[in-house]
Amino acid sequence: MDEHGSRSTADQVVAGADLSGRVMVVTGANTGIGYETARALASAGARVILGCRNPATGQAAVDRILTAHPGCQVELGVLDLSSFDSVRAFGTGLDADDLAVVICNAGLSNGRYHETASGFEQVVGVSHLGHFLLVNELLPRLLNGGAGRVVMVSSESHRMPARLDFSRLPLTRDNYGSLLAYGQAKLCNVLFANELQRRHGEAGLTACALHPGTLVTTEIARDSLIGRVLMNLVSPFTKNTNQGAATSVMCAIHPDPAHVAGRYFSNCQPKRSSREANDPVVARRLWELSEQWTARA
Repeated sequence: MDEHGSRSTADQVVAGADLSGRVMVVTGANTGIGYETARALASAGARVILGCRNPATGQAAVDRILTAHPGCQVELGVLDLSSFDSVRAFGTGLDADDLAVVICNAGLSNGRYHETASGFEQVVGVSHLGHFLLVNELLPRLLNGGAGRVVMVSSESHRMPARLDFSRLPLTRDNYGSLLAYGQAKLCNVLFANELQRRHGEAGLTACALHPGTLVTTEIARDSLIGRVLMNLVSPFTKNTNQGAATSVMCAIHPDPAHVAGRYFSNCQPKRSSREANDPVVARRLWELSEQWTARA
């Protein structure tokens, strides 16, 4: 598995793998990288739950996977990461005693300021806070089997800006910037994975973060005209969504937890994340504030 690289596909990563009996959740799985991640995992025998905010598009994705891989185990779980009530309902209603993997894939990039249903700036609110609450809701099931895994789909954008600016979080309409929000959200993803590993690694949990590829064509920029235009312009020169999903799949199924634990990956290979992302003091403060924000809402 360690031979995979920048042009590997998710299908190549799962080739020969038997994931029977393993239950996996993939957020934002109705389209793009999330869809290809869920499809590839289901094709190898995993029971995959697609966490999608829109029931119609989510069920359409389930149907496409069943058509591509008849007999696979794939199902829809309605999950709106912008609503803490929806996240808690998803966790309560999940029909699985234990979980092998949760892949936190969903995210977005907004040109303008928007708020979540729970009252937070939307980019950080969905990409980080929604996933923070989701993983903590599912943590008992991840720990139940003694070998659960959390995969955070971050980005090289976690390096820009270089620091997590707690004085501006949660972002407001007055201090919002689209690149700022996206970079801070992706930095939160890496910090969260690292802190998860520190807090629960001894109990058997494995957590990591990754960069799927630059400007892979997805719906992440669905609310940003500039972002959509840019993705369309560069799409002939970037990874396709099957290639973009390869690193997520590799992190989810790599047979050696020690190879994955607390690390950051790009092109299916380990890569050094930013200095800020590796600061345990910053990660601990983010965790504590995220607990306060989600509890308050």
